[in-house]
Amino acid sequence: MDGEAVKAILFDLDNTLIETASVGQVAIQKVSDLLKTTLGLDDNTIRTTCDKFMDKLLHERFDPTAGRSIDEVRVGHWEESIQEAIGRCYTSLPTECYYLWKNSRLEGLTLSPDVCNLLEELGSRYKLLLLTNGVAQTQREKVAVAECEKFFDAIVVGGEHAEQKPFPSIFRLCFNLLGVEAQDCVMVGDSLDTDIEGGFNAGVQATVWISDKEGGVPDGFVKPDYTIPTVLDLPAILAKLK
Repeated sequence: MDGEAVKAILFDLDNTLIETASVGQVAIQKVSDLLKTTLGLDDNTIRTTCDKFMDKLLHERFDPTAGRSIDEVRVGHWEESIQEAIGRCYTSLPTECYYLWKNSRLEGLTLSPDVCNLLEELGSRYKLLLLTNGVAQTQREKVAVAECEKFFDAIVVGGEHAEQKPFPSIFRLCFNLLGVEAQDCVMVGDSLDTDIEGGFNAGVQATVWISDKEGGVPDGFVKPDYTIPTVLDLPAILAKLK
């Protein structure tokens, strides 16, 4: 950080601007209720089934050239999870579980009024870019339902490019889209190993970590320049960078 005027802000999406984690918990609960009413399963078996799905989601490696859509892959996650937890195959239940989970999650992925006001205010003073990792279809669906387009000068989805955060190449793409240099920018996000490390390696003026966790930055991670519990506190940080 050298005190140069900030010209642009790069924002992460999930758990930075929209509450993906908490909305996901609501979606999983709806699937749990479906499994209970449909199969009469006990709570432990339902929990095991849903935990298996979430673990498969966490370790997912989607290949868009493999001939299966992300929807088909994730229906497969539910099919495998049910089979592993219950020991039986069901014809239509995995599909029903997936689309209940997916649609319930999308319904809750909205920008809050306070976040909308923040983006409108910042957009009058800075160039704004949304930089999100993930499968192209999945992230574009989130962007659409949250109506993000109107707030940003550009939107970059990692799954549409050869490399995602934290690789410098995708940050250089963002800088080029905005017509700015790395030192003109601030990177804001909740992930230390993609947002903060990526911003640091790309040479941005400052990185801002969204975290309300106690204990600070774990060992082995790049330390952010600033930490705030919510993106709504960003203006106070920007005031320090003027």
